[in-house]
Amino acid sequence: MTTPTRLYVAEPAAHFDRRPRLVVDTSLLAAVLFAEEAAPQAAALLEGRALCAPALAGLEPANVAMNKIRRGMIDAADAADVLVRADRLGIERFEVAPRDALALAVRYGLSAYDAAYLWLAEHLEVPLATFDARLGEAARRHLPGAGRP
Repeated sequence: MTTPTRLYVAEPAAHFDRRPRLVVDTSLLAAVLFAEEAAPQAAALLEGRALCAPALAGLEPANVAMNKIRRGMIDAADAADVLVRADRLGIERFEVAPRDALALAVRYGLSAYDAAYLWLAEHLEVPLATFDARLGEAARRHLPGAGRP
């Protein structure tokens, strides 16, 4: 009779199981939440990531929903469902000092809201994902190593 081979399972501690962070703006989230044309591309990018955004981002999906209600694209019940799905994304929110956002807004011609995303990506030293061309170009120019091979 042979001796059974001993099985060893070494499960890493929780801190080894971290997902890479990604700062996501409303244009990217709206694509996923409202099943827009770019939803598959956006969803693939979000997969396996820990999502981050400025604290102000908590209201932005509600604002997008309200604009879609006004245009007759969705009703209030659909909007409420979208906000529940947004909460389930588990986005970690961070405070951004208004003067920090303003400095970047002035430098790159952004809204203070968009500049808050740029500041956060720089502060956390993580990528920024957006479908907004102006914010994307500012990120490419501002973030260290971005847009370079």
